[in-house]
Amino acid sequence: MRKKIPGLDAFLTHAGWGDASADAIPGDASFRRYYRIREHDRRAMLMHAPPPHEDPKPFIHVANWLSENGLRAPEIYAADAAEGWVLLEDFGHARMRDWLDEHPADENAIYRKAIDALVELHAVPAGPFDPYDMATYQREAALLVEWYAPQLGLDVDVAGYAAAWDEALAPLLERQRPPVTVLRDYHAENIMLLDPTHSEDGEQGLIDFQDALAGHAAYDLVSLLQDARRDVSPALEQAMLDHYLSKTDPGDDFLADYALLGAQRNAKIVGIFVRLCKRDGKPHYLSMIPRVWEAMERDLAHPALAPVARWFDANIPAAIRAAQGGDIPA
Repeated sequence: MRKKIPGLDAFLTHAGWGDASADAIPGDASFRRYYRIREHDRRAMLMHAPPPHEDPKPFIHVANWLSENGLRAPEIYAADAAEGWVLLEDFGHARMRDWLDEHPADENAIYRKAIDALVELHAVPAGPFDPYDMATYQREAALLVEWYAPQLGLDVDVAGYAAAWDEALAPLLERQRPPVTVLRDYHAENIMLLDPTHSEDGEQGLIDFQDALAGHAAYDLVSLLQDARRDVSPALEQAMLDHYLSKTDPGDDFLADYALLGAQRNAKIVGIFVRLCKRDGKPHYLSMIPRVWEAMERDLAHPALAPVARWFDANIPAAIRAAQGGDIPA
């Protein structure tokens, strides 16, 4: 038996899975819903990304491109994009974050494999995706002043914030040419271990990549190594950066760009987490803000962030900075 969900039975029947069971998987921060599908000895995952809040076409587009270029995206078995249904390969239960919680000794090997996947991704020309341009960087960074600052009663210089990011990011935009494919949410909760008992050579599967853009090679490194949801020690972060640099030649300014994108992404995430709490009723995201803020402080210390760091010094009081973002009431 499976729960009566409008359109579910018709889609599975048309896809050739008419007798399958469908078990819901708990969701997270989006309107997408996932189900584990079983029919006899067959297994699959079902994603429901219904319009108007979601659109599965970008996921299908990126998944096909990744697979065509040697990356391990799930195979698409069937899709009805108009109704938001996508039936895809089941990567199993071994999510990187969960596996490492139980097997911390595997951390170095599994992170090295995740870095190797980025090396492989960056070795091919960027996919046919929109550019990660200044307007996108600015729109994301602005989430901090739109959502975080008001919750702490801070009257900040919004125009000065945008100007600081313009000054800091302008050189980076020149250095991200030619671009690479940026998955944008490449972290331990979006990497599946397909053969976790062989951490050094087992495959890792990619999920949650539908927002891919063409941008800078440092961005997904930041997403992985300054993970908002999992502690990554500074020692591991440095070791994995060294591993990436040993296999690539990204230029003398790469570490500056890594810090720039770290600060930009972390500012965005602080704003998103506050928004998830205040707008969407998901207060548990607030507990992650200190981890994000701590990483952002390290990024702001880099000379490449000088204009942005000056803005933070002038607009976010020292007491709040010392409290790693301050207390935001749930």
